Amino acid sequence: MLDASHGHRLHVEQWGTPDAPPVLLLHGGPGSGLGPGLRRCFDPARFHVIGLDQRGAGRSLPAGSTDHNTTAHLLADLTLLRRTLGIERWRVVGGSWGATLALLHAAAERQAVSGLVLRSVFLARPQDMQPFMPLAETFQAAAADADERRAIARAWWQLELRRATGAHAPPPEGDALQALVQRYTVQAHYLHAGCWLQAPPLLDRLAPVRRLPVQIVHGTADRICPPEGARLLAARLPQATLR
Repeated sequence: MLDASHGHRLHVEQWGTPDAPPVLLLHGGPGSGLGPGLRRCFDPARFHVIGLDQRGAGRSLPAGSTDHNTTAHLLADLTLLRRTLGIERWRVVGGSWGATLALLHAAAERQAVSGLVLRSVFLARPQDMQPFMPLAETFQAAAADADERRAIARAWWQLELRRATGAHAPPPEGDALQALVQRYTVQAHYLHAGCWLQAPPLLDRLAPVRRLPVQIVHGTADRICPPEGARLLAARLPQATLR
């Protein structure tokens, strides 16, 4: 656990080979937390991977907290983590909201980032957030009603599942449902604030990243993070490769 500002304690994991090149792994959401699937992207013999649950997410504490939880706070936490571990430079890997945060971290601390690997780019434009805004606003409005928030969390999860896979399945219950409520508490908070990335928008903040090695991977059928975002990012960063 890493003690951050304003009473937040961040769950941090490290795996792989300690003296291998360091990689910072950033989860999506906002609010999703680390998951086993993210680890499978890395050969532990070749990398030293560092992952953290962002404020309010996963096993970080207070769980689901939106107090002093903004994009700027998350970026400050990444600086704190790197300095605490004594890492001078790391490669940053992120998907969806994690890709957003990776780009912002590289723009803010260009000297600390050796390269970016981005999956499913999310630009946090109004049109990117719009499909989820009705549920996010309703979720925030139901802050005092635990049963209603659980019902909205089930509906939100089913919307994401349909958009991601086209499939239908019963929503999680019990502890898994409570984890969803925690996740969507943070995500609704960020979406309501436009992820603090509307003035200026993300694409207009990337001048410091233009000489940095950037690899982008995006599914052409992605219905959660529109592929147009990856194409716009690649056009803004001519050194980037897009698959």
